[in-house]
Amino acid sequence: MRVLLVSTYELGHQPIHVASPAGALIRGGHEVRCVDLAVERLDPEAVAWAEAVALSVPMHTAMRLALAAAAAIRAARPGLALCFYGLYAVLAEEGLDGLSIAGEYEPELVAWVEGLAGSGVPAATGTRIALGRGAFGLPARHLLPPLDAYARLALAGGERLAGYVEASHGCAHRCRHCPVPVVYDGRTRLVGEEALLADVTQLVELGMEHLSFGDPDFLNGPHHARRVVDAVHGAFPGLSFDVTVKVEHILRHPALWPELAAKGCLFVVSAFESATDAILERLDKGHTVADEIEAVRLLREAGIEPRPSLLPFTPWTGPEDLWALVDLVAGCDLVGNVDPIQYAIRLLVPPRSLLLAAGELEGRLEDYDREHLGWRWRAPDPRVDELQLALAALAERAGAGLWPAEEAYSAVREAVGGAFPGEGGPRPGIIPGLASVLAPDERPRLTEAWFCCAEPMRSQLDPVLAAGDPPLTTTVGVRA
Repeated sequence: MRVLLVSTYELGHQPIHVASPAGALIRGGHEVRCVDLAVERLDPEAVAWAEAVALSVPMHTAMRLALAAAAAIRAARPGLALCFYGLYAVLAEEGLDGLSIAGEYEPELVAWVEGLAGSGVPAATGTRIALGRGAFGLPARHLLPPLDAYARLALAGGERLAGYVEASHGCAHRCRHCPVPVVYDGRTRLVGEEALLADVTQLVELGMEHLSFGDPDFLNGPHHARRVVDAVHGAFPGLSFDVTVKVEHILRHPALWPELAAKGCLFVVSAFESATDAILERLDKGHTVADEIEAVRLLREAGIEPRPSLLPFTPWTGPEDLWALVDLVAGCDLVGNVDPIQYAIRLLVPPRSLLLAAGELEGRLEDYDREHLGWRWRAPDPRVDELQLALAALAERAGAGLWPAEEAYSAVREAVGGAFPGEGGPRPGIIPGLASVLAPDERPRLTEAWFCCAEPMRSQLDPVLAAGDPPLTTTVGVRA
């Protein structure tokens, strides 16, 4: 069976969610081609070649782009079997065009292709959540663009080629705004150490100098995480890495951070989300603002930089909450650690969101927005919604123009002050003991400035939308 796997966005990384199923399908005897519309064009010949197309949708941005790409493909090949797979494949109000598989999708995806090959009848449709425990083979990274087409590690000494793996899937927690518990419901699935090390080895052979562990939370299984780090560091002691960890797990394992720093950990991505305890409680984050400050202290003491992700705009956000957030960034010396897009993130409320069942949005939701894949809402103060739009535009300009960290933060703070004149105070000083030893623009980060739950930029959407007029004679994809 000839299968075309399509990725649209994976946080600037070479997409593991295409490489891994590609390997599984090849081992099953199928012919596979891969395309990543984040960095390359979709060749009409590849669409003509395919007997089935599967689109990877691990996050909101990817799903928005994948729907546009699927429409273009469907216009060119009306009868072609389509499948959406990944975390967001089931987060839609209505069924998608084809089969949708979330969770541990690889066995179901392979079975779908084998069913097509064996029956010659229209493919199965509907929605499936697969949570079985399986083994993983070697991802077929040779079918993807090289690592130098993707985000790199930037730090004071220059840039390094970066790779991306996941040591586990799912999450043990149920933060109400997160799409992961909608699918995994508090479960986790581990990727075997041998399989992971084999993939890291091929990434190193491809030139990787820095590794991102993209697990929803690297410390959901702390013993597994330690074994993985030991195995990777033992094989490649010069490799640096980063991880994603909840605030409460940073605090729960204080002795771990010096150990990880000694083995190459440069920074930790952590979902701070808000600088208001009441909002954190509504989201069921499991931490407080004081915990965020303590997490910064613990990481910095170990020589690791925190990189917070934020959720500034919610149905409960007021001017005081936004002032508190920009003040927290300054007070914790995080101006060089927060990408501009983080100041513009708006709460997504897709179907099945845990916030719906919790009743936290009672009376606050409007109609369902099929284009944006979620329920509409407005902030109590209309100036908040206006500011969010302004900050999203600012983030796109800052990312395209590679603004220095201080310039971007000053622009954000000025925008907040312009939206709420007279309601904030002067920029606070750094809290004693929290200052970084690195200048803001010297702190380690990846060069991808966008985010998984941000709305796509026009530069991401326009080339895909332009390909929707049949027949497929224009190109699809290429991000500016």
